[in-house]
Amino acid sequence: MAGRIRNWIGRLFGRGGTVIPVVRLQGVIAADTRPGRLNIAGVAPLLRKAFDIKSAPVVAIIVNSPGGSPVQSRLISKRIRDLANETGKHVLVFVEDAAASGGYFIAVGADEIIADPSSIVGSIGVISAGFGFVEAIEKLGITRRVHTAGKSKSTLDPFMPEKAEDVERLTAFAADIHQVFIDHVKTRRAGKLKASDDELFTGQWWSALRGLELGLIDGIGDLHETLHSRYGADIRLKLIEPKRPLLALPRIGLSAGNAGAATGEVIASIEDRALWSRFGL
Repeated sequence: MAGRIRNWIGRLFGRGGTVIPVVRLQGVIAADTRPGRLNIAGVAPLLRKAFDIKSAPVVAIIVNSPGGSPVQSRLISKRIRDLANETGKHVLVFVEDAAASGGYFIAVGADEIIADPSSIVGSIGVISAGFGFVEAIEKLGITRRVHTAGKSKSTLDPFMPEKAEDVERLTAFAADIHQVFIDHVKTRRAGKLKASDDELFTGQWWSALRGLELGLIDGIGDLHETLHSRYGADIRLKLIEPKRPLLALPRIGLSAGNAGAATGEVIASIEDRALWSRFGL
């Protein structure tokens, strides 16, 4: 009854229609708080606010991410599921450019995944990348001195020759994380997957059209078309965004702290660009 009264008042003042909250999750998934990063600390309040709109029949989540931290990916996906179970709301994920790797991990927290036909989905795997500078420091005449307590403390040190046992340890670690990813997809997509493990879980990624054939997503479409067709032409989309500070003071000068922050942002930008470029984006 209260809901009908609110709808009647809304129509009276030109604000009628079903409200559907929309949360946009875009960027590389990482624990740090730099702009454009996705993590549970930043995402949780937005999800809570979306699911707290009692009159909403569904929560729509836009995912556009090439992946990143497996821990943050799992925490976000789990929070989506926990809130859906708590409120009884249906969750639709809409994929834009990519829901790859950790981005796909998040997406499978939804009840349905809908993507643009040219979206990238999948990449169900784990990657670890780094650099080796052994020859570089030798050419520069640099001697590095490292002293540890614990023989494995300097595992995969980029300034030391790579050791077979270090690689074996890293491979085993990656396999454990990969299995967590696989189990999550199998649980959330139970009865929907249409290919063997050897095809689905190699780290390969596909277009959404192929992803639909493999059972990785549920449909082809976009947010506006899908929501209007399901919930009517008079729906009102409510974008749930983080609060912006009223006043942002500019940085003046180039102190050591500012220079360090700027350098960190440049490095983060390069890392983000590398993740997106893996998918030609």
